[in-house]
Amino acid sequence: MRRAFAFVRTIIVASFFVWLWCFLIPRWFRVPLHIVHPEAWIVIAIGGVIAAACMFEFAWRGYGTPAPMDPPRRLVVSGIYRFVRNPMYVGFAILLLGQAWLTGRIEIVYETLFYLAFFTIFVMAYEEPALRSKFGDDYREYCRNVRRWIPRLTPWQEKG
Repeated sequence: MRRAFAFVRTIIVASFFVWLWCFLIPRWFRVPLHIVHPEAWIVIAIGGVIAAACMFEFAWRGYGTPAPMDPPRRLVVSGIYRFVRNPMYVGFAILLLGQAWLTGRIEIVYETLFYLAFFTIFVMAYEEPALRSKFGDDYREYCRNVRRWIPRLTPWQEKG
């Protein structure tokens, strides 16, 4: 039941996040979203699958969501997280770049750059200190072995 509730919360959070970054922000800046390059759906799907896999791990293993107000209750270092610490942000950035290609709009590339800068600051200033405080040495060990943005070539194996 706990996992099911975590999945429901994750779907709500993810829907809001996608709506905000893929629809509301471009429309706020009056960026037309017409399909120009349908082959870009492949890139969008790749980014979406990466982000969705991360959200699944948060709900299944961590009993939480990507939202800062409802974070995982357990440290998630499985799945894609064995290669890179922030794959959800990377996956969503790929999705946004796919949207830029799909619509042929450079403004969405600028939005993606803003997104990456914003979340780099957020991760370094809030998320990582909060995780160090909550998960202590387990998170420190994870950080020593898995990079923030650049994936490892082989998966990290947690000891113990």
